[in-house]
Amino acid sequence: MDSNRSNKTHRPGRGAHLVGGGIGSLAAAAFMIRDGGIAGDNIHIYDAAPVMGGSLDAAGDPAKGYSMRGGRMLTSDNYECTWALFKSIPSLRHPGRSVFEETMEFNTGHVSDARARLVDRRRSRVPVASMGFSMQDRIELLKLSQADEETLDATRITDHLSPAFFETAFWYMWSTTFAFQPWHSAVEFRRYLLRFLLEFSRIETLAGVKRTIYNQYDSLVAPLVAWLQAQNVHFVAGCVVTDLEHKVVDGKFTVTALHCEREGNSEVVTIQADGPDPDLVFIQNGSMTDASSLGSNTEAPAVLGKAESLGWSLWEKLAAGRPEFGRPAVFNSSRAQSSWESFTVTLRTPDFFNQMVEFSGNQPGTGGLVTFQDSNWMLSVVLPAQPHFPGQPADVQIFWGYALFPDRVGNFVAKPMGESNGAEILYELCGHLRFDPSIVAEAVCIPCTMPYITSMFMPRRKGDRPLPVPKGSNNLAFVSQFVEIPGDVVFTVEYSVRAAQMAVYELLAVQRPIPPVTSYATSVHAQFEAVVKAFR
Repeated sequence: MDSNRSNKTHRPGRGAHLVGGGIGSLAAAAFMIRDGGIAGDNIHIYDAAPVMGGSLDAAGDPAKGYSMRGGRMLTSDNYECTWALFKSIPSLRHPGRSVFEETMEFNTGHVSDARARLVDRRRSRVPVASMGFSMQDRIELLKLSQADEETLDATRITDHLSPAFFETAFWYMWSTTFAFQPWHSAVEFRRYLLRFLLEFSRIETLAGVKRTIYNQYDSLVAPLVAWLQAQNVHFVAGCVVTDLEHKVVDGKFTVTALHCEREGNSEVVTIQADGPDPDLVFIQNGSMTDASSLGSNTEAPAVLGKAESLGWSLWEKLAAGRPEFGRPAVFNSSRAQSSWESFTVTLRTPDFFNQMVEFSGNQPGTGGLVTFQDSNWMLSVVLPAQPHFPGQPADVQIFWGYALFPDRVGNFVAKPMGESNGAEILYELCGHLRFDPSIVAEAVCIPCTMPYITSMFMPRRKGDRPLPVPKGSNNLAFVSQFVEIPGDVVFTVEYSVRAAQMAVYELLAVQRPIPPVTSYATSVHAQFEAVVKAFR
């Protein structure tokens, strides 16, 4: 267990208020307690949902079906701040061990070696030893990876790579592993190429992927929440923070109060803002799962938008007239370019899993994504090790899938995925696999539409995302996927945890190093492996 502590101390009454209960806020609270000398009893976390966890959600039961909006890829090579934090968080299942230790041990028995990464229209496993690059593809990809971000500012991936590139085996695998679309940010795509350079040379097997024991809510969020509860942190669920009061003194922006709506009542939370050690306020600006909606076996998910959103309005109010707080409209103004749909399937018979094992050559928990490259929806599924939920019955299996193009008509279902219910999604999946649909007749499929799920990938300019602690801020910080961290990549748990650590350490002047972003792009070995892969 990591027992390091900072020597930094503060007055006993100093507190912190965190708006949003996602992994960024939870991590920030942990860093404040572990390294910043803030008492847990002085920390309050507010969230509109009934439970904490934000986008790392998972819930359900065998009868009604389980549901989780997504599953994050983890590696042991790139998640420096995340694993450093979870070395300090005790496991809920293994006394005396940390979450990090139990996760690494679990992965010794569940090693990724995908044997059916891509499947074509003939139900054939596509050979993926070669990335399928032409010489032009190699030259363009190299040029893009070596460009500086100022040159790529506000451009899209399609501005730098020819149309043929988007038909390569590499693109099918890379785009579905990380959820990229051709119109997304060239800056972000380049960052991914450099940050995950090790994955470039093993993208066909996903050998670098690490899995949590259960879904990521029960594996990461639940033990972190339990540890924070043991430190007497206050969780205020069902509470929407609608506005902030503030003052500007000597050019310093200082939050003085929170305006909240809770159980139909309006409340004002006063922030101790005077003196050298004001209370701190952390905001999760924006939300990639905002306005998401669930469907069922018989109903497609409802179509929601900004009118039903809760995660954007506070950031928009703060950023109005304050460029140092970023430009939320860059990210939330193009739902059609940031939306896709996921689904969670609960099976009550083993037939589907048995046939998938026979077809793919992988046991559950070892195969990674299976992507149907000719699917109109660009459909992918993954079978995790079972059980995937604590208390899941032994005769129940769960798997997850998603599609990048839910607005297109299916190959076997004559409607867009966004208009399809769970039973129709299963019919489409069985069509691609050539499985008899009767094997999922008793299954429960819960689809989920997420209008802003890749909004953080939208093309952007320097300054569109605020720093974790914006210039001129006295006690306000941002922790989310919509802050600027040089060299790191969004749509990862690591990004939120790193943003939290950066914000806490800066506001509390913690004298302890933050794990650096590992630069595999400067590794001669990693470069050599990438070149070999590119020329296969």
